[in-house]
Amino acid sequence: MINKGTKLYSIIYGSCPKCHEESMYENKNPYVLSDVIKIKENCSHCQTKYRIEPSFFYGSMYVSYGVGIAFAVAAFVISFFVFNASVNTIFISIVGTLVVFAPIIMRLSRNLWINMFMHYDKTLAKK
Repeated sequence: MINKGTKLYSIIYGSCPKCHEESMYENKNPYVLSDVIKIKENCSHCQTKYRIEPSFFYGSMYVSYGVGIAFAVAAFVISFFVFNASVNTIFISIVGTLVVFAPIIMRLSRNLWINMFMHYDKTLAKK
C-alpha cells in the first residue's frame, strides 16, 4: 500500500496533490471515455485550484509520450522474453497495449504533470 503524503500516492490515485483527500477527476474510472479528462475546478477539501493557468495540462502531452514509451517497452519485454513471440505478434501486443491503456496513460501523465508543480501539505490533510 502506498501511504498518503507521498507524490506516488497522488500520482497513482489521482488525488489532490496538496491534501490527498479527494480525486481530481469528476469520475474516478478512466474507462468512462466521455469523462477521462474531465477534471474538477478545485479541491472541495483544501480549495486547491487544479487548473493553475489556461491550457496548463498541455504540458502533460510531453509526459504522456514518455509514459507511453514505458508501457510499449513493458509490452515488448513481456512479449519477447516471456512469450518468445514473433515480430508481428510483438508489434500487435505493443499497439494493443497502447490502445487498451490509453485512458490510464492520459491520467497518469496529468497526475505526473500537476505533481511536478504542487506539493503535499500535511497541514491540509484530515486529522
